[in-house]
Amino acid sequence: MMTIEDQILSTLEKVRPFLQRDGGDVEFVKFEDGIVYLRLLGACSDCAFSNNTIKDGVEIILMEEVPGVERVEVVSA
Repeated sequence: MMTIEDQILSTLEKVRPFLQRDGGDVEFVKFEDGIVYLRLLGACSDCAFSNNTIKDGVEIILMEEVPGVERVEVVSA
């Protein structure tokens, strides 16, 4: 049986190609109290649309695919 962290990592692998296509990426930091903490890498780290990418894309997908995920927060490098 996959842990929540394994499910999060698996789901991130599905969205990663879309981020990498634009020169960015995302790194899983931790999962705690229903919150997934991610670090933005590459072009995503200084992109003006990164908050939209996280909230309207990655967060929605993680909430749909991984039971227990309530939201996503971005941590600074």
